[in-house]
Amino acid sequence: MQGVSYGASERSSSRRLKLIPFLGLLLLCSAYIQGPIVKITDFPAAIAEMNHFGLSPAPLMAVGVILFELVASALVISGFLRWAAAGALALFTLLATFIALRFWELPVGMERAMAMNGFFEHLGLVGAFLLVAWQDLLKKPARS
Repeated sequence: MQGVSYGASERSSSRRLKLIPFLGLLLLCSAYIQGPIVKITDFPAAIAEMNHFGLSPAPLMAVGVILFELVASALVISGFLRWAAAGALALFTLLATFIALRFWELPVGMERAMAMNGFFEHLGLVGAFLLVAWQDLLKKPARS
């Protein structure tokens, strides 16, 4: 039986299609890559952010967040333990959202509206990470 031969355009199309999930995962993780880079380049601001949200000891928390976000993003993008990293980022994002975007405590106005939008955008990220984890678990062979 002879193998199927694909033309150059079919191979090129296949490569482009494989690029879509990679780009999607990279974009999904972009805030979790950009954030730590900003924290590293301005560590005093990272400490101030931890203090602002009442997280202490602030320097240790800043280092922990930096390492967590970078490692978890790398795992999601690479596919190694993707389900676990995506689940961890979902939980981290949910917790951070309830710490940082407490819109219900703000007076009605622009600041409250912006915080509410951010809150629900972050819930969207949580949902996306849960879908990534679920999709990755579906690919795993069933154990007997």
